[in-house]
Amino acid sequence: MSVVSEAGLPAVPSSEGVIALPAPWPLHHGGMLAAARLAWRLVGPSDAPVVLAIGGISGHRRVGSDDNGWWSAVVGSGRALDTRRYRVLGIDYLGGSADSTGPARGGAPFAPISAHDQADAIALVLQRLGIVLQAAVGASYGGQVVMSLGARYPILAPRLLVISAADRVHPLSAGWRAVEREMVRFGIQNGDAEGALKLARALAMTTYRTPREFETRFSGPARRDADRFRLPVEDYLFARGDAYVAQYRPESFVALSESIDLFSIDAATVAVPTAVVAVPEDALVPYRHLQEFVTRLPAGRLVTLDSIYGHDAFLKEGEALRPIFAAAIAGTHV
Repeated sequence: MSVVSEAGLPAVPSSEGVIALPAPWPLHHGGMLAAARLAWRLVGPSDAPVVLAIGGISGHRRVGSDDNGWWSAVVGSGRALDTRRYRVLGIDYLGGSADSTGPARGGAPFAPISAHDQADAIALVLQRLGIVLQAAVGASYGGQVVMSLGARYPILAPRLLVISAADRVHPLSAGWRAVEREMVRFGIQNGDAEGALKLARALAMTTYRTPREFETRFSGPARRDADRFRLPVEDYLFARGDAYVAQYRPESFVALSESIDLFSIDAATVAVPTAVVAVPEDALVPYRHLQEFVTRLPAGRLVTLDSIYGHDAFLKEGEALRPIFAAAIAGTHV
């Protein structure tokens, strides 16, 4: 369907839908989904090359600035991934909080989801829509998913751009996320899932960003309230926690956080050309880890992006990512 902007001018064309997966849908870690579905959205000219763009576990099918999407600094009209030149495909993850199949709030336990399951579901959507991608772009958890997509369906995804993700998870990063998940599980069991998710997200923010950014922004003095002191960094962290609770289910956080840490892939099976963006300041995906990963790829190359934003560089560094996106999607070098 076409959309019209508030000014009355034609907006970037878009279409979306929900595709039922064959039932039952077997899962990589065992178990199955009885009646699964995957929601998708395409934005851009109908005759343009299609690029898949997926990100962290809270990403969803509304990707770019044309949709007020989660990756608006990077994707949209005139952005690094330009929706006037490319048709951008976004999806809602299985196990997430949007319109694909996921855990119910306060419901029964949800079967473990793998990035490989996400790739299989995306491949089915591509086949149903008759799409062969120009490229698949994935950041953070999305990087794991596009690695799997490229390994399992190289004809559908002939080139990859992987940002801040490796073929295996660093144990320290897994440890941080394990603590966050246990906080949320504790909250679910004790009747305060939202409060626990707020704290887990606040803790996670300290791993996404860098000491240099925190020092620049939050070095001011504490202020005294009626019964306690409050540090400047607290307002930021807990505000981010509150915002997350407003849009994400605690059960989905547990499911997809675990999915990150269960991921591994034989890099030798990712044979399509793959550009890997490494951020030296990223605490979650160490630079050395990504250097080693690229050496295991049959057709990999490393691109270094320095950023004060650490793991969140993929969300913030729109201009720095512009030449990286252009080269990766075209299959050339930066």
